[in-house]
Amino acid sequence: MEVDSSNLQKHCFMLSKIRLTSLVVVTTMAGYILAPGAFDTYTFMACSVGTGLVSATANSINQFFEVPFDAQMSRTKNRVLVRGHLTPAHAAIFATVSGICGLSLLYSEVNGLTAALGATNLILYTLIYTPMKRISILNTWVGSIVGAIPPLMGWAACLGDITSPGAWIMSGLLYAWQFPHFNALSWNLRPDYSRAGYRMMAVTDPNLCRKTALRYTGILMGLCYLAPLLDVTNWWFIVGSTPLNAYFLYLARNFYKHSDSGSSRKLFHFSLIHLPTLMILILVSKKHGFNDEESKDTLISEGKQSDIHVLLTKFFALTPLTSSANYFSDVIQKPNNTNRSDILPTNDV
Repeated sequence: MEVDSSNLQKHCFMLSKIRLTSLVVVTTMAGYILAPGAFDTYTFMACSVGTGLVSATANSINQFFEVPFDAQMSRTKNRVLVRGHLTPAHAAIFATVSGICGLSLLYSEVNGLTAALGATNLILYTLIYTPMKRISILNTWVGSIVGAIPPLMGWAACLGDITSPGAWIMSGLLYAWQFPHFNALSWNLRPDYSRAGYRMMAVTDPNLCRKTALRYTGILMGLCYLAPLLDVTNWWFIVGSTPLNAYFLYLARNFYKHSDSGSSRKLFHFSLIHLPTLMILILVSKKHGFNDEESKDTLISEGKQSDIHVLLTKFFALTPLTSSANYFSDVIQKPNNTNRSDILPTNDV
């Protein structure tokens, strides 16, 4: 097989599912910013780059194993390995190099805990979640764990510890959010999943699919009320998140009640707005809890700007949340030209 070297970089980005990887990096950055510790630019960037490389590795291995199944689905039939733009050998080399570099960077420049979380996520995604998709509907729960770990990595990078209950708030929100998001999406893709032999709730147990989406939307709303109680945010976070979550819950209830393509699309589309909005709300509502006087001096030295301005400047300067949301909308509007697996940090089918 002859590979077009002029498009090698483009094809490697496609192999890594660059948009999906970018979203993983965004949630890692958010976890770092949310942690009540001093903001260190070098550690922040090392954590972000390392996480991105590990995510690229996981996505490459996933595609390596799923070529025959991807060829059967309209959402994935244009992947680079299916089309022959890259060979399996290229994918294996790319995954090996990016994985070694990513984990080494996390271990040497961040800390061992962050590297361990990254390695755990890599194993979960490639060796457990990927084969489980064809065996059991439990793959959705495993995939949601994979998507919930990146913000925990960000917190660990900042503080070197995840024993605080507050460390698990954003991870919990991401874990719960993935059920209404993915179940609503998968509802209209049932023929594709069935043809490729994937064991998804929408295919094997439609009633459970709808119930789970509704249940976890309610859990997500409850987790938001825990954030100020655990001193992660101030009480304004509840004021801002309650109407957002209430409407999300309303759409999930409609999906459960009507079970049609219209209600599932509305729930999915709103989930794309819900996640970035909720992340912004939790970051601007953050309670600053610095570990030492030097950290306090750091905040003062940043031009004595408001907490909200500092957080938003750091966040939006480094993370393209808006462009990610726009891309997700394009996925629904152009189903035949887009890979389904670029949609989420988890449940990559």
